[in-house]
Amino acid sequence: MVIFIVHPVTGTEPLSHPASALSIIAIIPSRYGSTRFPGKPLINIAGRPMIEHVYRRAAAAPSLDRILVATDDERIRESVETFGGEVCMTRATHKTGTDRLAEVAEHLTCDLIVNIQGDEPLIEPEMIEQALIPFVTDSSVNISTLRRRINNTKELHNPNVVKVATDHNGDALYFSRTPVGQHNGTTPSQTIYKHIGLYVYRRTTLLELTQLPPTPLEQSESLEQLRALEHGYRIRTVETTFDSVAVDTPEDVEEVLRFINDSSETRL
Repeated sequence: MVIFIVHPVTGTEPLSHPASALSIIAIIPSRYGSTRFPGKPLINIAGRPMIEHVYRRAAAAPSLDRILVATDDERIRESVETFGGEVCMTRATHKTGTDRLAEVAEHLTCDLIVNIQGDEPLIEPEMIEQALIPFVTDSSVNISTLRRRINNTKELHNPNVVKVATDHNGDALYFSRTPVGQHNGTTPSQTIYKHIGLYVYRRTTLLELTQLPPTPLEQSESLEQLRALEHGYRIRTVETTFDSVAVDTPEDVEEVLRFINDSSETRL
């Protein structure tokens, strides 16, 4: 693994520091060869490559001590260096972003690893801060993530919107692409949550998880987080009112641009 270090970009206004006593490193896995949208980390969004939008938003989260982009592609490395980011070059054989994350984490010294999706250019820095809170309030937490209430039927029945069911403590019971708790098409009485794929791991837990074999539910749902549940790990979820748009297709870029333009007009 080769690490390229350049001067980091400057963050925006500071937020609270819920995990200031812990050493925290964020890693953004990024690959060029997406099946549905090749080259999407470098797609131009409002004059900047998408990976730069993700990096800069992460840099505005004050609890992070360091931010790394993990990639196996020289084009992505060059782009990140150009805007002032830090890059770790990884093997090209990883099947998942989590595996790429673990290769980098193996060489780091820190308490927590934050996995920030490289295709979510609208991620709010406060979402990162929210996902860190469980590690301050409960020393038994090893993994955390976010959830948001679903308020429309389009999201409810969209298989690309992952749903999560939780217990009374907020620990995940199950993740699914189908509406969790809905039976025979009836309207569910309980709140249904969208899972937002931002994760925080204790470094040791991350390294353990990537050594475990895939599990039946994981393979059935095509959801890697089910591996942790099937092997007995708890995943603490934190409810947020923020949302993030994942860029999976060229059409998603238009949605991101509309959001950026609307936000710019609001600030005028």
